[in-house]
Amino acid sequence: MANKTDNKSSKSKTLSEQVKKAMNKYFKALGDVEPANVYEMVMAEVEPELLIAVMRFTNHNQSKAAAILGLNRATLRKKLHQYQIMEKL
Repeated sequence: MANKTDNKSSKSKTLSEQVKKAMNKYFKALGDVEPANVYEMVMAEVEPELLIAVMRFTNHNQSKAAAILGLNRATLRKKLHQYQIMEKL
């Protein structure tokens, strides 16, 4: 069982703090290599996981998922197809 300190520290980590930490780690790991297409790389890593989490949260209800994400249903369906998410669930 986690103690209260562990619980508190994990809750205080905002998503933006996690992204900041991950990006700093990524840039450090590059060393002298010049980064390219970072936005596309990050979105390709993050967007599918976001879509999967919301689809699971809504029990695969695309209308609810689209509303939660602030997307129209057609855009959600396009993204689910793009990342082949329905095959992964």
